[in-house]
Amino acid sequence: MTGRRRSPFSRSPLPRSFRASRASRSPGVLRSRSSRVLTPAVAGALLVSGCGVLPGTSKDSREPVTVMTWAPDTTAPDSVNMAGMAAMARTYAAWINGQGGIGGHELRVLTCNEKDTSAGAYACARRAVDEDVAAVVGSYSRHGRSFLAPLEAAGIPYIGGYGASTDEFTSYLSYPVNGGQSALVAGNGRQLADGCARVSLVRPDTLVGDSMPGLVDVSLTRADRPAAHDITAPEGATSYETQAAEALREAGDGCVTAVLGGGTETFFDSFRRLEPEDSKVRISSVLGSVGQPLIDRTGGRSSPFEGAYVTGWYPDSGDARWDEMRGVIRKHAFGDNRIDPEDTGVQTTWIAYTVLKAVIEAMDRPEITAGGISVSLNRGTRVDTGGLTPVLRWRFEDLVGSSAYSRIANGHVTFQIVRDGRLVTDRKGFVDVTETLVDARLRG
Repeated sequence: MTGRRRSPFSRSPLPRSFRASRASRSPGVLRSRSSRVLTPAVAGALLVSGCGVLPGTSKDSREPVTVMTWAPDTTAPDSVNMAGMAAMARTYAAWINGQGGIGGHELRVLTCNEKDTSAGAYACARRAVDEDVAAVVGSYSRHGRSFLAPLEAAGIPYIGGYGASTDEFTSYLSYPVNGGQSALVAGNGRQLADGCARVSLVRPDTLVGDSMPGLVDVSLTRADRPAAHDITAPEGATSYETQAAEALREAGDGCVTAVLGGGTETFFDSFRRLEPEDSKVRISSVLGSVGQPLIDRTGGRSSPFEGAYVTGWYPDSGDARWDEMRGVIRKHAFGDNRIDPEDTGVQTTWIAYTVLKAVIEAMDRPEITAGGISVSLNRGTRVDTGGLTPVLRWRFEDLVGSSAYSRIANGHVTFQIVRDGRLVTDRKGFVDVTETLVDARLRG
């Protein structure tokens, strides 16, 4: 006796060449990837020796479920680093397997560095196909066209992507858990409409940025506010003094909101340098452009974001509904500084795996396939995320009725504010901006 505790799941002692593949598996017969069949004598010897269990010999046998999570893990200039998402996926697997897996299935998580490039996204998708994964879960990529085509060709569902690519909200195999940046921007307009007589919107000079004024203006005009003053800005600039000066001038005593991703910090640095000491202007943004890690890094209570309105997808990071996730991170990823429980990417991955768990348990089958997961979700598997989102379902009637956002099943956002260096709730509960998304598209 060594005293070492065995995992609830031990890797199959069968050589890799004798492990079953989906394409060749049939009841009572174990084939290798090269379609070689185990003879009855060999199979019997394996069973007697305890070296393996043939698929189909017991109705209680449960096949492992292999999925993939990808995210960029890079420090290249003008790139995004979301390494915490892949690390969170592995942490989730360690936790759930320690509890007996999902419905008796061992969860095997493969991770891939997407590198924040089109080629990297395609390479990760091709690997997912080659590995015959049941789903891609809780991932991040800005290159939807590169990764969705291979997944669609192989019939692999994309569950709970971060929403960094607009293609995630139109692909028939995508099951997003949030409404993406469009929902955040629409919600931001709603949040600002309550207390801002005038609004300056600073956004990227891109096709995605071109859709933002319409999303903000729907809510502003409904509240009898004037449309936002639209200011375009280049991505990756080292200074935004020209845009900041224009935003200050046009906002008056109203609000300035900036949605520039990684450039948002640079913009507000320029903004604070120009802002008069007696200025009453309020600042604002959305999660993904501003978050708790950025607030902490820029001074906490003395951060330039103190008092800012921030629109998010989920409850604020201090909410008790995140306690289970925090406990899992403390136990299974202690010391892993890639995983910040206050990071929106990490939170999205947690929710995505909650969806995966719900659908596998609902299927209740010995073998979980990519096609089976998609069918189950399309038929309306109900996913309760513990209040981190509204209840999620992806039936036709649950989706936003707009061609631009045809896969959004959750058009809700949360209103937050930076107070004493912490993002806290500005308005309790979720705010539904589904109608705003549809109206903005119709007007556009």
